[in-house]
Amino acid sequence: MSIVWELDFYSRPILDENQKKIWEVLICESPLDPRQSGEDLFKYAQFCPNQQVNSIWLRTAIEEAIAQSQQTPQKIRFFRRQMSNMIVKACEELGIPAQASRRTYTIDRWLQQRMLGFYPKQPGYQPTVAASAFVRYQPQTPQPLPDALEGQKWAFVTLEAAAFEEMDEWEIDFGEAFPLSMMGLEPETRIPGIIIFSPRATPLAGWMSGLELAFVRFDGLSSRLLLETGASDSWILANIKDAQTVTEAKGFESTKEQAQMVHFLAVQSSPTSEAFAGFWLLQELK
Repeated sequence: MSIVWELDFYSRPILDENQKKIWEVLICESPLDPRQSGEDLFKYAQFCPNQQVNSIWLRTAIEEAIAQSQQTPQKIRFFRRQMSNMIVKACEELGIPAQASRRTYTIDRWLQQRMLGFYPKQPGYQPTVAASAFVRYQPQTPQPLPDALEGQKWAFVTLEAAAFEEMDEWEIDFGEAFPLSMMGLEPETRIPGIIIFSPRATPLAGWMSGLELAFVRFDGLSSRLLLETGASDSWILANIKDAQTVTEAKGFESTKEQAQMVHFLAVQSSPTSEAFAGFWLLQELK
């Protein structure tokens, strides 16, 4: 199984003796196995003095993380677009691809935990000193799927969270998952999903696998089902016109809310197929 890391390098609500913000790098492993425990994931944290914020310091920190974990990731994801140049440069010098992504679920939860329970206990903590404002992603005009990759049919479905414990036994060509236990979801929680049926299921799933899938959402204003990918890309999965399907789409969003925004996207050749050309477990980060 490949190794993927998530990284954040940014200022924290902590001031040094010169009243300058202290920066910090956080690095953690992306869980790719639905049975994996969040407690077993590799994590690395190190504060950085304000005057040393550069790609050289960051590269050294990544090297130390690699030495500690005794493994080199095949890819590093990050979500702060304004840090892109520095992060990409540091990673490229180590021969590691870096990718802006909205699939940084683990580091997002870790940051929330540190904001609540770790930073307030540190010397120099200033609750009124917020990190510089940033936009997680800049919405783009949704683009239509390539004609050759459009699905012929699709359907809204749900699965119980417990069903994903057997996901490693499913026949899946392309995809990615994470342990639902990491999200604190109960086994009986209903996880909503969308299945796309296409005679070109494998090419469609292969194309999607190269997009860094983030989440699926229903845009009520335009009545469109959208696939969000990469740092800010958006694709039109379907234009919804009839009232019944609009109601189902709203139900999909409502069920997402009840499942901490966790959902899935699947691709199959037909409704009778028992194999998946693609299957991705997703979460929409607010």
